[in-house]
Amino acid sequence: MNPKVDFYFLKEKKWQKEIELLRSIVLTTGLDEELKWGCPCYTYQNNNIVLIHVFKGYCALLFMKGALLTDNHGILVQQTANVQSARQIRFTNLNEIITLEPLLKAYIMEAVEIEKAGLKVEFKTAAQFTIAEEFQKKIDENPALKTAFDALTPGRQKAYYLYFAAPKQAKTREARIEKYIPLILSGKGLDD
Repeated sequence: MNPKVDFYFLKEKKWQKEIELLRSIVLTTGLDEELKWGCPCYTYQNNNIVLIHVFKGYCALLFMKGALLTDNHGILVQQTANVQSARQIRFTNLNEIITLEPLLKAYIMEAVEIEKAGLKVEFKTAAQFTIAEEFQKKIDENPALKTAFDALTPGRQKAYYLYFAAPKQAKTREARIEKYIPLILSGKGLDD
């Protein structure tokens, strides 16, 4: 146990028993405990394997390369459609964790083996994301916008693709695009 991480388990009220049990299970696998992104993160040779986090309706183990795990029991959850690598196992009560303990250890050990083998998740390139029709039209009409957008890093391009394509109404997509054209032209990302 890493004393720097203790506060996380002490501050949590709703899921305290559940995350304390998850902590003890993960620590039996020999991983190192660290604090990353404000959450307990468990590493193998400085590589992130799994972390514990809480939400309003559940607590979870999040496997950093969960997409590579063999999920014969169907317990891994992809948080959103845009998450490519990480997968969660969600819990809503202590008994679920107790029942799944041997399986959780097996998933953790498989995740360590994936890391040892150097396996990598194949991520989509920015160009493989859906481009909102309205944004494609703006790019086609404005060569300076296309040049500026193409000059952005793939991560910034991906963020724009996802943000522009998310609204269901064309009016909302158009408003978002108009708002961010000046940012794109100045070479900035969505969150810059």
